[in-house]
Parts: sequence; structure tokens; C-alpha cells
Amino acid sequence: MASHSHPHPHSHDHHHDDAHDDHHGHAHGHDHCCASPAQPHASEAGVTGAVFRIPTMDCAAEEGDIRRALDGVSGVRGLRFRLAERTLTIDADAADLPAALGAIRQAGYDPQPLQAADARRDHGLGVGLPRLGAALALALCAEALSYLMPDAQPARWAGMALAAVAIGLAGLDIYKKGLAALRALRLNINALMTVAVTGAFVLGQWPEAAMVMALYAIAELIEARAVDRARNAIQGLMSLAPETAEVRQADGSWATVASAQVAVGAVVRLKPGERVPLDGVVTEGRSAVDQSPVTGESIPVDKAAGDDLYAGTINQAGALAFRTTATASGSTLARIMEAVEKAQGSRAPTQRFVDRFAAVYTPAVFAIALAVALLGPFAFGWTWALAVYKALVLLVIACPCALVISTPVTVVSGLAAAARQGILIKGGAYLEQARALRVVALDKTGTVTEGKPRLVHWEALSATDPQAIAAALAARSDHPVSQAIAAGLGAGTGTGQVDAFSAMPGHGVQGRIDGQLHMLANHRFIHDRGLCSPALEDKLAAHEAQGRTVTLLATDSRVLGLFAVADTIKPSSTEAVAALRRLGVRAVMLTGDNDATARAIAAQAGIADARGNLLPQEKQAAVKALQDSDGPTAMVGDGINDAPSLAQADIGFAMGGAGTHVAVEAADVVVMNDDLRRIATTIALSRKTHAVLWQNISLALGIKAVFLLLALAGNATMWMAVFADMGASLLVVANGLRLLRA
Repeated sequence: MASHSHPHPHSHDHHHDDAHDDHHGHAHGHDHCCASPAQPHASEAGVTGAVFRIPTMDCAAEEGDIRRALDGVSGVRGLRFRLAERTLTIDADAADLPAALGAIRQAGYDPQPLQAADARRDHGLGVGLPRLGAALALALCAEALSYLMPDAQPARWAGMALAAVAIGLAGLDIYKKGLAALRALRLNINALMTVAVTGAFVLGQWPEAAMVMALYAIAELIEARAVDRARNAIQGLMSLAPETAEVRQADGSWATVASAQVAVGAVVRLKPGERVPLDGVVTEGRSAVDQSPVTGESIPVDKAAGDDLYAGTINQAGALAFRTTATASGSTLARIMEAVEKAQGSRAPTQRFVDRFAAVYTPAVFAIALAVALLGPFAFGWTWALAVYKALVLLVIACPCALVISTPVTVVSGLAAAARQGILIKGGAYLEQARALRVVALDKTGTVTEGKPRLVHWEALSATDPQAIAAALAARSDHPVSQAIAAGLGAGTGTGQVDAFSAMPGHGVQGRIDGQLHMLANHRFIHDRGLCSPALEDKLAAHEAQGRTVTLLATDSRVLGLFAVADTIKPSSTEAVAALRRLGVRAVMLTGDNDATARAIAAQAGIADARGNLLPQEKQAAVKALQDSDGPTAMVGDGINDAPSLAQADIGFAMGGAGTHVAVEAADVVVMNDDLRRIATTIALSRKTHAVLWQNISLALGIKAVFLLLALAGNATMWMAVFADMGASLLVVANGLRLLRA
């Protein structure tokens, strides 16, 4: 696998596409997400300090609330939000912390100090369910009393008390945040709900006010769980690596140690059937390892001394010992997790559009509701109570929750679905843009081909069998072409004793076997010695036209054999190019190799347009030309020489990210298992994600429009309004989560 050894100087900033420092998460399925979005903030990458858990903070809107609350507080040097974990790190001196915490509480949130070690604790979503169940039961009792005994005074008082308790149980948090928003003259969903429920209660519609609050809070909880499910689909990866490892001690004994405590360079023992706890290199043993959890490869890979192992993969048949090459937090698996969390924190274009829309939409709805309440009695002859009630119903119906949650849950599900297949997409923006690609430019070596020379043809050109002699000479050389010949002929073939062995740099190798001097050398060297007949020249030309490197075995007087070595095409490349063609995407090969080789490999892969002899800058120019002539272009590469063209492309795909730290850092999309077919998978997933996004936006707005008309016609009650709003929210969440199965 070719490896990256150099970060690509990307022209676009990968990890923070509007992300907020380490903002791991999206507008969430929570009430408040309907607020105007948090403004993008300067990234404060290395924020250290006190960590606080804020149970009700899980979307960009709340991050915005808290940032605004802390804006005026002196001594706060930096903030780091991890929305997926509901934690906030405040970088400030101990003396300044109380003021900062006071400001956060003032905004309606409850920060609780947290030891850094607990930072990955599960969010207690189960905790709220019994309380909300009780609130719903009380609201139903209030509803029953009002229905059965509408005129009995004691029943009315009892109903009012039940409703008040139900609202308190279900909506205290919402009230706190709503009042804080109203005080700050900010109109968000908490403010909407606070006004609507208070209004209904004042109008004497207690059962309805209680029902609205209880249903709203329950739907919020379900939504929050659903979005967490999408976010944490990827957290499941982390649990793949075992918590403990069996480590060799100084005295040679073995002890079970927590994986997090194992140092780099320690020797770890692995039994058959066990999961690999840390990244490392095999030191002894042979086995097959199932790498599908990390790279998505379906077939187990054979491992022997010197081969890489990745945390979270599964050892199958044999026992292995390996030396660790990274700590638990620095493993390939941990880096995949971090990349996906960062991606989930960056905001996709559709999401930014929806957030901007909601920022205008919510105040507009408030204005319309106010107009209905104040002008209704004059324009339509309604009573004041009826006008206010209609205005409140409008407020509830118009809540943009379903709209705002529709994007993040879809994008996060798409990113998680890709990660499960070994495709690391560095942000929602790339997931959305991939659908528009018209051309995919492919590097040849290591991308379309294996990147390793193999012996593809050999033949004897005299009565002497050249096999044993060539194998003996080739086995002594460390040149890749010689090694390919030795491997192709088989290890046991070259048994002859080689004397006076020497390398001829740029030409080949030579040595004496049974007293006779033999040379294993390239075409030019043998040609210069006058040993190539016209018939042999024709043979060589035919091989070279197919992009093969030909080596000849000769004595001083004649040529004994011909060995053709070539970089062979990956089995999946032909399928990958065909899959791209079916999606209407054109494949182009750009390589630094010679034209003949480029054309030969391209023909095998089914690529019509192959361009050879390109220097790195010329590759970049070729990508620019493709962008100008065809439109959005992706570049797929795996080495240093692809860096400029990966930066130039609309989306850069790096192949073989498993283990190459730099590749994971550099590209927009990393294909962990080197399988070119994943490019087409990414484009197809992007198209599917886009379709689901617009289904969700249409669903959310369509349901709103229908109920808005019903409300204006006087046929909608507040109950119906809440069911419409929450129904729409749950529908878009369920639709978005479908992508997890993609």
C-alpha cells in the first residue's frame, strides 16, 4: 500500500467548515435548535481548563446562547464545545470561573463540574422519561376532568392544579431558557413555547396548556435520542478495541494491563479470536486478521512478522505477538473517530442555509401571531380570547424544529454510514458536494494498480533453463524488479551457489554460477553489448508497449531468458471505473509514468483518457483544465506527488488511510481500505443524502403549511398544532436515520 508521507497543502480548510473549535455535533433535535444559529467562531484549538457538563446543551443554537452569555465576561480566554458529549471546557483562571458560571446559569443552563476522565460518560436521556410520563398522565387527568365536569367549580380548581404540576414537571427547563431568551429579546423555540403555554393557561385552557408542554417535552426526548443514535453510530467503533491487553513484563512474564496504560513499544500477546487492543507491528506468529471494522475489507488479511495490525480488528486462527506503535488514544481507530466527530461538528451548506432561514423565520412567525391577536377582533369580529388563542396555535404550528433538525440528523447519519464502510468523509460539505462530481482523476500507481511490481511473464530463449540461474541472482538483489522476479519464480528455485556477486547500478546484477559469468540486466545494457537479435528486439518492443519492464538473463555470448515485470491492476479497478460510468462520472488517469504504460493500464481498467509523463505541477494543471472543461472534479491519489492536484481538486480522495496518519490529516475523503469502488459508493451516498435532505425540508415545510391554513380557517386546536409539529420532527428524524442502513 503506498503511503502518504507528506501533508497536502490543501487550499481549503478541511476540518473546520464553519465548525466551532472542536464543536462535535450539529443542531440537535432539541427545542432550542430552532434558535438563530450560533455564529462561527475562531477556532481555539488547544483549549484546556475546567470541564463542565451542561445536560441541556446539545445543539448549535445553545452553543450560541452560551457564547453570547460569556461574551462580556472578563478573564475567559477560550471555550471548547463538545456537543455530542454535552461538555464545555472553559479556559479561565479559577478566580474568573464563578462569574462565567453565573452568566451561563443566567442564560437558563445548569453547568456541572466534571472530571476530565468522565468526559465520555453517557448522556442520561433515560432519566427524564419517568418524569415526563408523570407529566403526561397528570395532563390527561386534567383533560378528563375538564371533559367530564366542565362546569363544576371544585373540578375546575383540581384540573387547574393538575395542569400546573404537569407543566412544572415537563417544562421547567424550557421555561427557564424561554424567559432568559425573552429577557435578552431573542426569539427562539423556548421563547415560542413559553409564550404559547403561558397564554393558553391565562386564557383558561389549562388542560391544553399542560398537554402541549408534556407532548412537546416527550417528543424532544425522542428526538434527542434519535440524533444521539446517529452521532453515536460511530462511537460504537471505539468500543471495538478491547479495554485490556496482555503485555510482556520486564521479567518475561505476561500481565493483563488496561489498554490506555500500555506504552508505545510494549510487546502484546494475542490469542486466536481476540480483538487487537492497540496498533502495532507483528513480531512473531502467523494468522489471518479480519480488518473489516477499520478498513471495510470483507476478506481477512494474512499477517506475519513485520505486518501492521490495527486496534479493533479481529485475530482469527493463529496466536500473534506484536509491538505497539501507538497509544490507545493515537490508534488509527481513535483517529477515525476524531475525524468523524470533527466532520459531524462542521456544518454542511444545506444546514447553514436552513439555520439562516430559521433565524429569519422564527421572528417573522412571532410578528404574524402578534398581528392575528391584535387585528383579528377588528378585521374578523373575533372575541379577544379567540384571537389570542388562534395566535397561540399559530406560534406552536410554526415552530421550525422539524426544519432545523432535518439537516443535521441526515448529514450525521450519512457520515456514519460512510465510516462503517471504511470511507472517512471530513465534513458534511464534502458529503453534499460529492453528488455534483463530473470527473474523477485517478493516479495510476497504488490507486488503479497494486503499486508493487510482479513477474507477469518469463520464457527461455536457449536450451539452458534460465529459471534457477535467474532466481539465484535475483534473490541476492534488493532492487524491486529483482525481488519481483525472485518472488515470481518461487523461493526454492534459486538454489545455485553465486560467487563474485555484484550490483551494476542502473543496469542490473551479475555473478558467477558454476564458474560461468551470468548477468540479469535491463534491455539497454544487453543491447549495448550487441546480444539483442532483431527477433528479440521485436519481442521486447511488444512487452514494452504493454507497459512492462523487461529484464534479460545473459552470458557473455548469448541471451538465456526473458523476464517481464509489471505493476498489475487491482482486481477492483475495472469494476470501480464501470461503477463511475454508470453514475455518469468520467474517469481520467493522470500519472508520472510513461505514456505506453499509462495507456496499457488504462485500457485494462476501461479508462479512455490516460495522460502520462506528468510532473506534480502538470498533474495539478491537468485537474484545473478538467475543472474548466467538465465541471466539479475529484482527484484520487496516495502519495506526495499527488499533493498539489489533491489540493486543486474540488474533493481530494486519499487511498489507503489505514495507518498513514498524514493521509488521514490531508485529504477531504480517506478510503481506508484502498478499494477504488468506494469512490462510486461515496458519490451514490452523497446523492442519496441530498435526496433525503430535500425530502425532509419539503416534509417539514409541507406539514407546517397545511396546518397553518387549518389554523387560519379556525379548524386547528393547540393539540393538533403540537402533534403536527412533533409529528413532522419525528418523521424527518426517522427519514434521516434511514441513511444509517445505506
